[in-house]
Amino acid sequence: MGISREQALDCFKSDDLIGIGMEANAVRRNLHPEGVVSYGMERAVSWAAREQKVVFAEIEAAVDMGATGIVLDFRSTDFDVAVSMIAAVKGQFPFLSVRAFSTAEIQAAGTIARLQAAGLDSIGGKHPEIVDSKWLASQRAAHQAGMRTTARIVFGAGETVAERLEQFDAIRQLQAETGGFAALAPVSFHAVAGRELDETTAVEYLKTLAVARIYVDNIDNIEADWTTQGLKVLQMALRFGANDVGAVQVERSKGATEEELRRVIRDAGFRPAQREFGYRAMLVG
Repeated sequence: MGISREQALDCFKSDDLIGIGMEANAVRRNLHPEGVVSYGMERAVSWAAREQKVVFAEIEAAVDMGATGIVLDFRSTDFDVAVSMIAAVKGQFPFLSVRAFSTAEIQAAGTIARLQAAGLDSIGGKHPEIVDSKWLASQRAAHQAGMRTTARIVFGAGETVAERLEQFDAIRQLQAETGGFAALAPVSFHAVAGRELDETTAVEYLKTLAVARIYVDNIDNIEADWTTQGLKVLQMALRFGANDVGAVQVERSKGATEEELRRVIRDAGFRPAQREFGYRAMLVG
């Protein structure tokens, strides 16, 4: 068991950012003494009102670019359609990991079982979510069905530090119950037009990431977020407890490339390793 809730709150209140980062780095070294930092290669594909051959062409192009995982966006919760489409993807591309649906969209354990039988490997959409009772219930059902998931959660959206820690605490407790989380990915809130909220600073992001690593020490992997913080902060995050840099979106013309992420990892003193969704397979290079 890691530090207590009170100690975690003290960390949030502390001005000793470097000390907290060093403690988080020590936890990471204990869990991952091999000095490897992982990343994924995936593509998000929409199946809304599109022919199967068009979707398959996109998936095949993603595979040619190195993708090992697909995030399917169905734009609806017609699970009968989803079951047949997931089965079709797995039939054509059995080596791909397939992820689909946010936890808010799937509430029934029976639905998860049907989707899993069709070939769904994990639930969770492209965007981070808020930890609440429905989210926890969906994650518990997925874990009980044998799915490993990533707790991709958002912070810095106006919540208090105590409320932020409540999310970490709920995740830690569920992990103690099910052991089903492959990774925890704290993602800083990105303000949109009309929202009167300040962007999360690099200091706040790094402190939150480090506290997550120290407090939720029963989840093996912590993903750092470069999409909102940038590559310089990402490199620092690898010394603040993170051992994963998320996924390269192979279809995007903007954003970090695989080689850029590998360079960031090497410059931070680690060896890069590509992995799939569930962190079961890695290729160090």
